[in-house]
This record gives sequence, C-alpha cells and structure tokens, in this order.
Amino acid sequence: MTGEVIVHDEAFRFLVNPAADLKKLCSGMLWAEGPVYFPQGDYLLWSDIPNNRMLQWVEGLGMRVYRSASNNSNGNTRDQQGRLITCEHLSRSVTRTESDGSISVLADSYNGKRLNSPNDVVVKSDGSIWFTDPSYGILSDYEGRRANQEQDGCFVFRLDVQSGALTLLAEDFVKPNGLAFSPDESKLYVSDTGLSHQVDGPHHIRVFDIEDGVRLTNGRVFTDIDKGVPDGFRLDQEGNLWSSTGGGVQCFSPAGRLLGEILIEEAVANVTFGGPKNNRLFITATTSLYAMYLAVSGAV
Repeated sequence: MTGEVIVHDEAFRFLVNPAADLKKLCSGMLWAEGPVYFPQGDYLLWSDIPNNRMLQWVEGLGMRVYRSASNNSNGNTRDQQGRLITCEHLSRSVTRTESDGSISVLADSYNGKRLNSPNDVVVKSDGSIWFTDPSYGILSDYEGRRANQEQDGCFVFRLDVQSGALTLLAEDFVKPNGLAFSPDESKLYVSDTGLSHQVDGPHHIRVFDIEDGVRLTNGRVFTDIDKGVPDGFRLDQEGNLWSSTGGGVQCFSPAGRLLGEILIEEAVANVTFGGPKNNRLFITATTSLYAMYLAVSGAV
C-alpha cells in the first residue's frame, strides 16, 4: 500500500519520522525523473521525459510547467553557483542554464563521436560534473529520438568544467544510470539498470573509491535491488543510501544492509533531498511527485 513504511532493521526507525506520512504533491506526468531542489528559491524542478518538459513545484502554489520543449531532459542537479545542470536525451548532451536563462552545452561528444543520451548527473565540490551515458534516449522515440549508437559502450564520465576535458571513468557497465557521492566524496555510487533490456541483466548499485579526486578504483557491488531496478538515488548525511525501486524507495546502510522501505504503488525513478532543513525526501514515481519528511537530512 502506498505510504506504508516497512522496517527491516531497527536502525531504520531512527531515520523515518512516525508522525510524517508520505504525501502526493501532484500528478499527471508520463515518466517523472531527475528531481533537484533549489534552496535559494525553495522550489523543486524535475523532468517529465516523454512529455518533453520540465516541471516546477512550490509549496503552497503547486505545479507549473517550468520549461516546455526540454530536449527530453532527464537527470538534473545544481552546480556550486546554484545553476541548473541537465542531462538531455534529445540533444544527447549535458547543459547548464545560465543566470540569464540562456543554455550552454557543456558536453555532447567524446573522442569525436556523439554521446549516447546523458542520463543522470552530480556535481563534486571542486565543480567537476560526473554523469552517466546509457543508450535509453536513442533506443526509441519515446524518451528522445531513435538513432545509432556512436560510442563503443555506455560509460561514466567526468567533465572538468574549467578545461572542458571529458574523461572516461568506467566502461564496464551495461546501462549506467543513477549516481551519487558519499558525504565525504571519497566514494562514488553508480547503478546499473541493464535488466531493463536484458533478461539476465544487472539490477544493482556499485560503489567505487575515488583516488586523487578524479579516478575510480576498487569497483564492487554495493547492493542488488530485488524490486525492479535502482534508477536514481541519494545519500543522507549519515551515509545511508535511499534508492528508487519498482516498488517504492529502499534505504541501505553504508555497509549495504537493507534497513527499510517506503512502499509506493508506482515505479519510482529518482529521489532527492530538499526543503529548508534538507530533511524532506522528494520522490518522482512514474506519474506523480511524492514527498516525505525524514528524521535525517540529506548529504550536502
């Protein structure tokens, strides 16, 4: 039942607030994805990929269209200056919305070949942009435009914004998808959702050590998701990982132990922390946007 909280480990009782229920904020999307909270305006932005638009939600005002014809935007985040960073399926690029509203293309090719369809994105404290590049946006016209894949695989990249250099970080994924840093930025978590197009494909989250701030080493499986795939996820300030699944949101300890879950009767695509205290979990779940106050805040 939507909103039901399942406790698998007693530690989860200290992460959820028994007085705070899951709340549906709005609905009407086809595939809601890429939520990002902007504290400077106290609002949330997210993508409705097939409808080719970005939406905005403000407490007390509700939902409105933020950007129509969004190039089938998917993942979103903000940089150190509070600017919107977006993965676009249709343009096969990572873009930045400048303070004057103009849009700059930050990356659209690697080794002279077009990217597949950038999917999810995070910004490190040094300003570098890390993103995944699976092929979902070029497999059909539903989330982008059907096209031939030019890259030799589906990769994880790091973009040095100052120099414009794009570095390939990992190339052994089937469908790299969501990604997030540990609170101290010593680790990077990346999901592989290859199960979406392969019967025996991966449906797990991997974790890597970050060496010298720029290289991924010691990659290993952090956890498998038993309900659908782990699309997008975020970590809280204690290092617990809150992941989307086909049945809601599951929370894992830093050691990969399942602590608990929040059931939702729609497949969840992504989550993010927000609100004035950064303790509200916003959840994009297929047609709807949900939110729930927690007893822990998101990692900054």
